[in-house]
Amino acid sequence: MITRTVSKNPRTTRGDLVNDLQRAGTKVTKATISNTLRRQGLKSCSARRVPLLKPVHVQARLKFAREHLDDPEEDWENVIWSDETKIELFGKNSTRRVWRRKNAELHPKNTIPTVKHGGGNIMLWGCFSAKGPGRLIRVKERMNGAMYREILSDNLLPSARALKMKRGWVFQHDNDPKHTARATKEWLRKKHFKVLEWPRQSPDLNPIENLWRELKVRAAQQQPQNITALEEICMEEWAKIPATISSQLAGYENTIVGHTSTLPKGSKRSAL
Repeated sequence: MITRTVSKNPRTTRGDLVNDLQRAGTKVTKATISNTLRRQGLKSCSARRVPLLKPVHVQARLKFAREHLDDPEEDWENVIWSDETKIELFGKNSTRRVWRRKNAELHPKNTIPTVKHGGGNIMLWGCFSAKGPGRLIRVKERMNGAMYREILSDNLLPSARALKMKRGWVFQHDNDPKHTARATKEWLRKKHFKVLEWPRQSPDLNPIENLWRELKVRAAQQQPQNITALEEICMEEWAKIPATISSQLAGYENTIVGHTSTLPKGSKRSAL
């Protein structure tokens, strides 16, 4: 009954199961519930956050994945992935484990300072390929289409040169309105940049999200105390990210596309 219940509703808590069994005349502890589920190969995990997909998004993702399913790994190695991200000064990535004695949890050495609303943040634009990280810059003003094109003009081609991209390399960015604006498309066309068609609502398909996570964890470990320090640390840590990580992420796109190319049996609303 325990296995049946959680298979039907994975969000069922151990407390719910204890109460259900008690009403059925069986008294068990939460530990018994955990042990029983563990023997069945089930364990408690944090639910993954995924984009909210409408049917049109699902079909677009499937179309993208199936079109690229047979692309060789070399093709993904010739893509420059890009995105913007926001990094908070005292954000959720500031989690750290400490060794402490009982009742010493509030000692300054055992705490991480937090402030209301995260203490400020910085916006970054960056890119990378299988050969390593490209340029990373801070966006100090509210970005619009003109600013985005200026960022690409100043940083995209220099990144491609520094990364020694092969001829015919492909540029990837998402469907943010600044990216898909007519003026931006025209600018990219005039520069003869080949752009990877990207399905909407698909940040989880972009391997740069994993690189952002790596950067945010590294920055949080340095515990910057102000915005200036946060920016400096981000730049330093971005430059330190080894090319092996970039290569693994770019190569992993084959796996991502493979998973996305087929809907789970009986699923109509998720492409993963």
